[in-house]
Amino acid sequence: MKDTRLRFCTPRRGIAVLLLVGTLMFALSPSAQATVYWGSRGAEVRSVQTKLKQWGYYDGAVDGVFGQGTYDAVVRFQRKNGLAVDGVAGPATLAAMGISSGSAVAASTSSSSSYSSDVELLARLIYGEARGEPYVGMVAVGAVVLNRVKSSQFPNTIAGVIYQSGAFDAVSDGQINMTPNEQSRRAARDAMNGWDPTGGCLYYYNPSTATSSWIWSREVRLTIGDHSFAV
Repeated sequence: MKDTRLRFCTPRRGIAVLLLVGTLMFALSPSAQATVYWGSRGAEVRSVQTKLKQWGYYDGAVDGVFGQGTYDAVVRFQRKNGLAVDGVAGPATLAAMGISSGSAVAASTSSSSSYSSDVELLARLIYGEARGEPYVGMVAVGAVVLNRVKSSQFPNTIAGVIYQSGAFDAVSDGQINMTPNEQSRRAARDAMNGWDPTGGCLYYYNPSTATSSWIWSREVRLTIGDHSFAV
């Protein structure tokens, strides 16, 4: 005959079961999914980095890795917006950024698409302006574009800087429309990930071909290949 008596867990087994259930419920809860902190990786982190970068709190790479730069940016955002300053992007901080757990993947996808477009456009400029230059010189050209994006003197997007009237010969003569090679794309990614061989320069020119008298008035900081880099 089947034993139909009720059976109870021993105290130790009962505690273990409760802990397991609690852990699973926390892992599956929206707030748990939405919390990112030092060491986190993935879509949520990309969304946070993208928002903070747009608002000027973060100037690092949108790489989906929550490290020192992302932590510092979150702290600055929290302090500015009257949130608990703990460096953790929890539900309250994410809500203040306009990020929900459900929207993070979509935002990350959009960010990834935007990043790819920026890389391709920057690679086209590098190819048009600096193919044949040393690799570090190609990265330097990309860095100048990004330094301009950060500067209040120029448009605040990569496309805006590149297509600013008269800014680059490659745009004026149509070379911007050429298909870049892989080296140019790699140089664009290196520049966008923070490598700046120029140390913050906003201008570059070839002394052998430059015709603008104004550009000669800029302070040259270094020369790479055929280009002089200046501020």
